Amino acid sequence: MSAFDENLFLKGLEQRKATLGAEYVEKNLAAADDFSRPFQEAMTAWCWGFGWGDDVIDAKTRSMMNLSMIGALGKMTEWEIHCRGAITNGVSTDEIRAIIHVIGIYCGVPQALECFRVARKVIEEE
Repeated sequence: MSAFDENLFLKGLEQRKATLGAEYVEKNLAAADDFSRPFQEAMTAWCWGFGWGDDVIDAKTRSMMNLSMIGALGKMTEWEIHCRGAITNGVSTDEIRAIIHVIGIYCGVPQALECFRVARKVIEEE
């Protein structure tokens, strides 16, 4: 019995590409091998199909939530990817700044400084 749900995967794939960009997503999927492919598929189905796949919370708000949570975790590679996605989903520079302020308050100044460093890079490249 497989935990793979193709419909949820396809729904997730569409949302993942819409937020992170088709080129980025296709590159990640193409780089997956027998070892990492099951995780890529499950993550696409679960995170993007199930987690992002309804209309209860709009994509912009989900992106703002993600920046807050990923920033709190200090996972800066993912934060950079999701900062780009947040901009795609309509999050403004002022909103990104406000999110980083909250990260600084609840997670500490060093973490906020890391977020500012990465956000500046993303904003300058966009």
